[in-house]
Amino acid sequence: MQATIQFLREELQGLYPETEIREFTRMILHALRGWTLTDMVLRGEELLTPGEATRTREIAARLKNREPIQYILGEVPFGELTLKVTPAVLIPRPETEELTAWIISTREAPPASLLDMGTGSGCIALALARAFPGCEAKGCDLSEEALAVARANALANPPGARFFKADILDWQNFAGWETTELIVSNPPYVTHSEKTEMEAHVLEYEPATALFVPDENPLLYYRSIAAFARQWLSPAGELFLEINRRFGGEITSLLHGYGFHRVELRRDLSGNPRMVRAQR
Repeated sequence: MQATIQFLREELQGLYPETEIREFTRMILHALRGWTLTDMVLRGEELLTPGEATRTREIAARLKNREPIQYILGEVPFGELTLKVTPAVLIPRPETEELTAWIISTREAPPASLLDMGTGSGCIALALARAFPGCEAKGCDLSEEALAVARANALANPPGARFFKADILDWQNFAGWETTELIVSNPPYVTHSEKTEMEAHVLEYEPATALFVPDENPLLYYRSIAAFARQWLSPAGELFLEINRRFGGEITSLLHGYGFHRVELRRDLSGNPRMVRAQR
């Protein structure tokens, strides 16, 4: 196994920081054998099978092309869940995990129902369904490919959630809505002008439709979600949003303008204003 660790270090050196190469190694060995860090220490003299060695070389070659390791391995941890991911969905970020943890920590009682708008992999809906037993959890997305991933994740992560096709920006023309106690969304919020600040592997591999909004209309999705929530959020229900750190003030003002109160802007662990909570 030490030879494998050395192989990965030599193949990826200069392309990634040393800390990231170590994390890749841990993830690869976990995917191949289910090993933990302790296993890597205690069983380091074991050899890979020929099939495992071939798979490791294939993974290294794809990493050298800057493909995200989560897509290569096909899965990613999210809280207590292990989620399938493909290039049809965004790779769940730590900030989104922070959003779900904030929702869980603020609830005095589980919501009877929740809706995740623009669900992607289903990570938010499924994490909240796990945290709130008995809650009727749903998620919607416009992408059929994303919905297929979310439904597979629901089957693998009970109690799961129900996922259906609907367009956040055209919600008025969908007839299947129901009043919901909790609405959550991590919609597209990166402006096109911010592309220059982004890493190449995000631009080249992750779905652009789940990332970007026009520079001239950066609050496009939040305006539509606020209008939707004003109609379909139950009395005293709560709305939680992940946001672009550049637009915290504008989004809180927008929510006040749509009649929400107790609007709270929260910073993530990096100190960026990244989440908003509001009550109908």
